[in-house]
Amino acid sequence: MENIKIKECKLSDIEELQKISYKTFDETFRKYNKKEDIDLYLKNAFTITKLKGEIENKFSKFYLLYFKDELAAYLKLNILDAQSEQIDENALEIERIYILQKYQKHRIGEILVKFAVEKAKTLKKDKIWLGVWEHNEKALKFYKKIDFKIISSHDFYMGEDRQRDYIMIKEL
Repeated sequence: MENIKIKECKLSDIEELQKISYKTFDETFRKYNKKEDIDLYLKNAFTITKLKGEIENKFSKFYLLYFKDELAAYLKLNILDAQSEQIDENALEIERIYILQKYQKHRIGEILVKFAVEKAKTLKKDKIWLGVWEHNEKALKFYKKIDFKIISSHDFYMGEDRQRDYIMIKEL
């Protein structure tokens, strides 16, 4: 797509990454959680210090997607020890794939998943996996449509509220 540019996120992009991380998570989950829980999560999850550590991890990569020169989405990929779960050593994890709401009708999710699949193939991985909140019907439908299968689940806490993410995998 001519209006799309994807670039690897560097330390010099950390403030942009922080802003989009915060905004996309807030847009996606605020309405489903208690205000104090989401506020505390956002305050702690996307600090410059935490993001710097993630960017510097040699087994993780962030990518920023620009639509018509505006930052619209981001992606975080993990391999080996950086994976949030040990699903398979020959797998690549999509830990985060977030798109600003105003860009969600532009097939950006498809573009980012295809990008992740290409990265996985380049790294000689034969699987790609991710976690999806059990109540995110839109995301679940999208991933099932592109051949991701639910293989298990894990708990995720938003404050005291225990939530469940489905672990989905796609064979390459």
